[in-house]
Amino acid sequence: MFDDLPPDLDRLQTLRVCHTMWLQRIDAKIAALTRRQTEEERGRRNRPAPPEWIVELGIGERRPPLQIHTDD
Repeated sequence: MFDDLPPDLDRLQTLRVCHTMWLQRIDAKIAALTRRQTEEERGRRNRPAPPEWIVELGIGERRPPLQIHTDD
């Protein structure tokens, strides 16, 4: 069997601690990305419908309505 691990207990325990720390970092990143993906999906599902019409206002102090834009 291919065995490239150190032969002594101290170095093996050190490797185990380092790998455990890496696994914790990886798990935290996975959890953060999963939360982000869930939030994005929830945002897409809960997005309000686009308005049926929009009023374009003019320029100036009173800003009178100029046009009404509809879906089409």
